[in-house]
Amino acid sequence: MSDKMQSDAGSERDGAGRLVRKRNTFLFVSAKPVLSDCLLHAIEAEFADVAAVQVADLTRACEPSQTNIPLIFIDLAMFDQLADWIPKLTNAHPGALLALVQTDARRSVPIDDILQSDAICGVLPMHLKLDIWLSVIRLLLIGGEYIPAALLRTQSRERIDAPQVLPRAPAPPGPFDPRELSGLTEREMQILEMVARGLQNKVIAAQLQLSEHTVKIHLHNIITKLGTSNRTQAAAIFHRSRGGDMDGASSLPLLSAR
Repeated sequence: MSDKMQSDAGSERDGAGRLVRKRNTFLFVSAKPVLSDCLLHAIEAEFADVAAVQVADLTRACEPSQTNIPLIFIDLAMFDQLADWIPKLTNAHPGALLALVQTDARRSVPIDDILQSDAICGVLPMHLKLDIWLSVIRLLLIGGEYIPAALLRTQSRERIDAPQVLPRAPAPPGPFDPRELSGLTEREMQILEMVARGLQNKVIAAQLQLSEHTVKIHLHNIITKLGTSNRTQAAAIFHRSRGGDMDGASSLPLLSAR
């Protein structure tokens, strides 16, 4: 901050007219004036030993301060460039909390990006009633977080009104390639046929006089060899091998138990 700003900021006159420096300063960063005399007096009246200062850009916000800065309020218009400045701000003012100020209620607010930022503790609209405005600052000062409900409602409406992009339907499967099943053993083909008929593992195990665990191992090998993700996809390949017709499925010979 400039020497003049440091000499003027964070100070007040005592009863004898002597200049007394305050120990804490709320720093506001905005290219447009956001701190009226009314707000300055309200902050000093509400928060003991706190003054408020405004600078026009993030470069000046990173200048050393002669007072402790517990809160830095940054104009939402600077949010896009803020990621590069956060390390500099936290290095210049260790322990300072960062919040955004909404100076224009008509400006689009990137709510999702703000919520995903670990460095931002909230959004302070400048158009709030004074008592609510001061309450939000107090909430942020004690470690709370604040996002105006109006911003969340606006975000919700935008998502509802946005055109819905439906997922593209999957392409129909191509013609059956006999090589898909060529790697299966006779036992695996037998189990795949029974899976394709909708039989459960315990039923397959009972009919083949195998343990259910053995059936699961065979099924795992089948799925792996076919490059599928589950038994349903494996069964679909079997159906395609039969032209989608299961009438001949039962004609496969049942093997005796091992």
